[in-house]
Amino acid sequence: MKYIYDYVKEKINDSKGGVNSAVIAFVCAFLVTVTIGAGVLAVLHSRNIKEPAQDIADTEPSVTRVPYAEKIVTSDTDESQTGTDNVIVRDDSVGANEAGEADVENQEEEPEAVEVASLPEGNLEYNITSADGDYISFGFAGDILFDPGYAIMNRIRQNGGAISGVIGDSLLSYMRAADIMVVNNEFPYSNGGAPKEGKTFTFRADPSSVSLLGDMGVDLCTIANNHVFDYGESALLDTLTTIDNAGIARVGAGVNIEEASRPVYYTSQSGVRVAIIAATEIERLDNPDTRGATDTSPGVFRCLDITRLCSRIREAKETGAFVIVCIHWGTENQEEIDWWQQKQSVEIVEAGADLIVGGHPHILQKIEYLNGVPVVYSLGNYLFNSKTLDTGLLSVKVHKDGACDLQFIPAVQSGCNVNEATGADRDRVLSHMRAISAGVSIDENGIISK
Repeated sequence: MKYIYDYVKEKINDSKGGVNSAVIAFVCAFLVTVTIGAGVLAVLHSRNIKEPAQDIADTEPSVTRVPYAEKIVTSDTDESQTGTDNVIVRDDSVGANEAGEADVENQEEEPEAVEVASLPEGNLEYNITSADGDYISFGFAGDILFDPGYAIMNRIRQNGGAISGVIGDSLLSYMRAADIMVVNNEFPYSNGGAPKEGKTFTFRADPSSVSLLGDMGVDLCTIANNHVFDYGESALLDTLTTIDNAGIARVGAGVNIEEASRPVYYTSQSGVRVAIIAATEIERLDNPDTRGATDTSPGVFRCLDITRLCSRIREAKETGAFVIVCIHWGTENQEEIDWWQQKQSVEIVEAGADLIVGGHPHILQKIEYLNGVPVVYSLGNYLFNSKTLDTGLLSVKVHKDGACDLQFIPAVQSGCNVNEATGADRDRVLSHMRAISAGVSIDENGIISK
């Protein structure tokens, strides 16, 4: 409405005191339009639009972001925020006009809001406008590390603080074009706390580096891992606040077990609903360095005892959601899956999960189907160290009918950079994934099928 007001004001000023009939007619038409369209305008908000990636999607997704700690937030957005990466608002409407303007003339042609089941109290849901109304697209990447004392952050500093050029342009295009981009945040954001005594590797990043997530197009961080508690409780709490204030969702840790185990839900304008849950079964000790959340203390969502994870999966399925479980598991630098992965993958599928995406081993592991459910055991490192390692992005499209399209985009981490694999490297990575993924088809484009 502000845009129309400013336009009328400009027209009146241009008349130098003489308001002509055309201006009066315009004002009258404006008043009629406001009367008719008031109900529509009340629900329209400015929205955050990701940077375009022309070779990925013709229409860019829009996601309304809200700090995780705020269960339900409705807010009039400051128009100066439009187009930034940190719009922190909750839009409870589905299919709002993305331009932020009333389209009164074509109201009858707009699709009706889609009815979706309500979530249990306390759950967080993001209403999103997906690039394609028939599905929500997701991107998944492996481990990242922004600790200033390690090689990756030094490379970013050498690059003038920019992520472009450290992550190759084609990979950034995939990441920014996904409706929801997910990475594993393998460290806390804090300037406080103390390193866990006796732990060989402890990581910590300056809170300001969280802006890199926005540059990468990240919408959701999984923080159920064995390093987010490296500097203790205070640093974990700083991490929760830092990610929240950046307008990025998080899953897998929290101020208590209720929050740590809670899914994040995404519902599109056409009613596609997806729930993402994150948990870790590393370390396999009674008193791990990485503390599990309890009813009264902060920590990560531990799932060596898988009871609560299975319960959360079943709860999410009851809402009609397609359930994705992101799990930190396996043995570092071991290509073969271990006994716990074999056991828990079956239990997670039996509980109702529709897709499992794993991490922690720092290398790629196989893909398989269990009772028709795809399990990607490990995506390995993504932007974690200076080693030359095969890696990749997992592209997922979840359709209205529950169908799931998967594509593996091969990449190589090398010299503190990660780039999409091309030529012989691409063929080699895809051939390797086929060789270790018995019973799974991966075509020349990386399309995965049973």
